[in-house]
Amino acid sequence: MITSKPQIISPALRPHVHAQTRTAPVAESALHTTSSAAYRITKRTFDFSVALVLLILLSPLFLLIALAIKLDDGDPVLITQKRIGLGGKPFRFYKFRSMTVGAAQKENHIKFAQQVIRGEITKGPKSNGGLLKPTGNGRVITRVGKVLRKTSLDELPQLYNILIGEMSLVGPRPSMDYEVEVYKDWYMPRLSVLPGITGLAQINGRSSIPFPEIVRWDLRYIEIRSFWTDLTIMLKTLPVVVGMRHTG
Repeated sequence: MITSKPQIISPALRPHVHAQTRTAPVAESALHTTSSAAYRITKRTFDFSVALVLLILLSPLFLLIALAIKLDDGDPVLITQKRIGLGGKPFRFYKFRSMTVGAAQKENHIKFAQQVIRGEITKGPKSNGGLLKPTGNGRVITRVGKVLRKTSLDELPQLYNILIGEMSLVGPRPSMDYEVEVYKDWYMPRLSVLPGITGLAQINGRSSIPFPEIVRWDLRYIEIRSFWTDLTIMLKTLPVVVGMRHTG
């Protein structure tokens, strides 16, 4: 467990919060100092190639999941969320729907999420399996949704986000816009790299650890990242998903 705040980003790299969106755009020159050009090119080439191959190979599975969701609970099959990516830029984040249809961002839901982000809540409710996830506001996880969440198959549509360059295979998980609004200053360097499907936090506790600890893992990743580090994290992600540990 990481127990101290990694001091890895100079004050000049800390993004400034935009007055209206309160997200955090990062200067292009600052981003170029955080990794070598060779690493960035290799990472993007690898991300694009893997995402493209997986989207093709897994297309039958995508169809089966879509059919299962339709038969179990009807449309929509996919949901989109507003997440914050590289440099504080918002993007449309895709997932297979796992909960019944209903309002997703009521006041109490947002309040819970923001308390988690600020580190005020460090243990999830028993009704949510102890996971640090906002409650469903009256919605419930569908029968198919339980399987999708346990196996992380609900995350597969994010391969499209990777394909078009909004996400990477490895990187900090992207936050909602209303979560970024309450980021502490030392969280902000998370936005200096592409968000990812998996990362150090995902192989060291996932949704069961407090958000400040997740940030420390993410900052540690930013400090040590390399192509081989990315490969190692991806390989270590497999047993976490297969073993269904810390899922939700």
